[in-house]
Amino acid sequence: MSDDPNAPINRWKTLDKDLSRVVQLEQATAAISRPMVAIGISLVFVVVCGLAAFGLTGQGSGTAIIVAAAVFGAYMALNIGANDVANNMGPAVGANALSMGGALIIAVVFETLGALVAGGDVVSTISGGIVAPEAVANPETFIWAMMAALIAAALWLNLATWFGAPVSTTHSIVGGVMGAGIAAAGFAAVEWGKMGQIAASWVVSPILGGAVAALFLAFIKAFINDVPDKLAAARRWVPLLIGVMAGAFAAYLSMKGLKKIVTIELGQAVMLGTACGFATWLLFRPIIRRQSAGMENRKRSLKVLFAVPLIASAALLSFAHGANDVANAVGPLAAIVHAVQDAGTSDKVTIPLWVMMIGAAGISFGLMLFGPKLIRMVGQEITKLNPVRAYCVALSAAITVIIASGLGLPVSSTHIAVGGVFGVGFYREWHAERRARLLNLQKGKPLSAEERRRRKLVRRVHVAGIAAAWVITVPMTALLSALLFLALNGLF
Repeated sequence: MSDDPNAPINRWKTLDKDLSRVVQLEQATAAISRPMVAIGISLVFVVVCGLAAFGLTGQGSGTAIIVAAAVFGAYMALNIGANDVANNMGPAVGANALSMGGALIIAVVFETLGALVAGGDVVSTISGGIVAPEAVANPETFIWAMMAALIAAALWLNLATWFGAPVSTTHSIVGGVMGAGIAAAGFAAVEWGKMGQIAASWVVSPILGGAVAALFLAFIKAFINDVPDKLAAARRWVPLLIGVMAGAFAAYLSMKGLKKIVTIELGQAVMLGTACGFATWLLFRPIIRRQSAGMENRKRSLKVLFAVPLIASAALLSFAHGANDVANAVGPLAAIVHAVQDAGTSDKVTIPLWVMMIGAAGISFGLMLFGPKLIRMVGQEITKLNPVRAYCVALSAAITVIIASGLGLPVSSTHIAVGGVFGVGFYREWHAERRARLLNLQKGKPLSAEERRRRKLVRRVHVAGIAAAWVITVPMTALLSALLFLALNGLF
C-alpha cells in the first residue's frame, strides 16, 4: 500500500485522463463511421433496386441492361435527394423555423407524394429536344446514350454534393444527353438553339430569383418592419403576403406539378391561383389578428407570424420538386426499359410504376443520408436567414417559375432558390451600407473601406464557388457522358 496521501487523487486524475481519451476515441470513431454507414445503406438500396428490376422484368436477352440501368437510376435518385432538395428546405432550417429532423421528415413525405401522385407519367427521352431523334434512331445506340447520360449526371451530382455546391439536376442530365449525342452522331446532332436557351438560364434564373426575393424583402422592410406601429402594419400586410404565397403555389403546382392528373394552361393556372390567394387572404386576416394580439411592437415579434407559412411553403416546394424532378432520375431509366423491351427510341416514353418508385425512394434516401450537408450550406452558410427572409426566398421560387413560364424562359428551380438566398443577402448589404453612409454623411465623414468590409453579409467564397459549378455543369456532364458512351459502345 502506498504511503503517499495523494495517491488516490492521482489515481482518479489518471483515470479521468484515460476516460477522456476513450471518449475522444469513441467520438472520432463515430464521426468516421457515420459516413460509412450512409454509404453502406446506399449500396444496399442500389442493390435492392437492381434485384427488384431483375425480378420484375424477368429473364431475357436485355435483362442485364435493365438491371444495370436500374442500379444507375437508383444512384442518380440518391444524388438528386442529396443535392437538389436542399434548395427547398435550406431556408426554413437556416431561419430556425424547422429543425433538421423536421425538415427531413417533411421533405421525404412531400417529395415522395409529389413523385408518386403527380409525377409525370410521360417524359421526353431526348431531354426536351436537346438531341435530334434521328441521331440516336438505332435502339442499341439509344440505350448506350441514355446509360452514359444517366451515369455522367449522377457522378457529377455526387461530386458537386461532396464539394458543397447545389447544382441543377436538369442541367446535369441535359449535359449528359448532349455529350452522348455528340459522341454518337457529331455536333450537328445537337439542337444548339435549345442549348443557347439553357445557357441563358444560368444568368436569368438566379437574377430573377434574387430580384423577386429582394423586392419582397424591401416591401416588408418599408411597409412592416420600419414603420412606427409594426403590429398594425403586420395585421394589414401579412395576410396579403400569405395570400400571394398561396396563390403563387396554387398556380405553380397546378401548372407544373399536376400534369399527370390534369393539363392546365398558364392563364387557367393564374386564375386558379388568384382565387386561391384571395380565399387565403380572407382566411388569414382573423388568424394573424389573433396571433399578433399581445405581441411587443418589435421586429423580432413579427418573425413568428411568418414561421408557419414558411414551413407550408417548404412542403409545397418539396411536393412540386418530387413531381417534376423525379423524371431526371428515372426518365433515362424508363427510356432504356422501353428500348430493351419494345425496341423503341420514340421521343415520348411512359414511366412504369416500379421505375417511378425507384426514383421516389432514391430521392428520399439520398435526402436523409446525405442531404443535411447541402441544407446547412444553403440555409446557414451563404447568408444569415430568419423566417421573414426565408419566406421571401420561398415566395420568389414559386413566382419566378410562373413569370419565366409566361415569358417562355427555361429556368432552373435550383438556380432560382439559391439566387433568392443571394438576393436577400445582397439587398441587406446594400440597405445596411446605404444607411451607414447616410449616418456618416451627417457626421461629415465618408464610409471607410473597413466599415464597408464589416457590413458584407454574403460569403463571397460561396458566390464564386456556386457560380463556377453552375457554369461547368453542362460542359462537365457532356464530357463525362461522351467518354462513357464511347467506352460502353466500344465494349458492348
